[in-house]
Amino acid sequence: MENILEKQSYNIQKRQISAVALFSGGLDSMISMQLLSEQGIKVYALNFNIGFGSNKDKSEYFYNAAKQVGAELIQINIAKQFFDNILFKPQYGYGRFFNPCIDCHANMFAHAFAKMVELGADFAISGEVLGQRPKSQRKEAMDQVKKLVRKIGENPLYDSILSRDGSNPNKPQTLDELILRPMSAKLMPPTFPEKMGWVDREKLLAVSGRGRQTQLDLLKKYQWKYHEKPGGGCLLTDTSVSLKIKDMVAHRQVVFEDVELFKNGRYMILENGARCIISRNEEEAKKLNITHNFMEKIEPHNVIGPIALIDKNASNEDKILAARIVLGYAKTQLHTSYDIKIGESMHSLLPYPKDEATKFLFLKS
Repeated sequence: MENILEKQSYNIQKRQISAVALFSGGLDSMISMQLLSEQGIKVYALNFNIGFGSNKDKSEYFYNAAKQVGAELIQINIAKQFFDNILFKPQYGYGRFFNPCIDCHANMFAHAFAKMVELGADFAISGEVLGQRPKSQRKEAMDQVKKLVRKIGENPLYDSILSRDGSNPNKPQTLDELILRPMSAKLMPPTFPEKMGWVDREKLLAVSGRGRQTQLDLLKKYQWKYHEKPGGGCLLTDTSVSLKIKDMVAHRQVVFEDVELFKNGRYMILENGARCIISRNEEEAKKLNITHNFMEKIEPHNVIGPIALIDKNASNEDKILAARIVLGYAKTQLHTSYDIKIGESMHSLLPYPKDEATKFLFLKS
């Protein structure tokens, strides 16, 4: 009997610890995952699409970058949920632009912990560096994220992994205790995974501030082929995207389909105040070729050119003007009329000179 108990105890001790990681694709999150992989911890790299990442499909890069640090990539699209629940009503406000970073990070942790329970993993990590970003990575900001995550942990989904009354020392009392930030771990109080011996604290880092020397030294050590330069891939920190969102919010009700309008095309305000977005290339034309409750399409007929979206309630003058501008960007001659469709009606119009159309651009280059 004693041998059986010893064998069961041994098997429990040898169970592989696993973690879910918030994986942006950047160097900090890669290093964080590498530090755990080196300790024999199984890492699931969770890459979240909030709708405001790169306009290019980076799936292949994410897969290769995660693989080279021994992590399994899982991509999760939370764009609609982020738009509906976070973007316009963050509890902790915005950064310099339209970036609700604190609430966004907490929201990602909420999805990460739900996935953690699904996978049977043990804790969650992120690549955040203390003091690296002024809005989201100050100690105060990290504490605010913890507060939001603690609230999320009140969901019955986490009853099985928490000991809310503290009676079971093998479980944390609150969900935020399961957040580990390997890059700056030694500058913070030990987390539950460290206290339990799941993670060797001595093999974690004490990085702080905006300097990148430690990261660059580790990049040189690991010789990674796939890595991104720092700079923040979130378009909500882009001036033009931020200003477009603010303008549309002031103009009319904003809906999820507007995300493509903020990221693609020439954004114009016409003579009578209508908003019009005109594609700049074939790829943007595909992304703007959408059904939108508040906008209708403008498409050239029998001529190669961009497509546009314009307010459905725009004045007739603005719709005609927009159609002429579209023809001006098409392969046309200025003094020749061309057929163009506005909504469901066909018109024959002269192109509007491209150099004059720049006066309607919302953002002048």
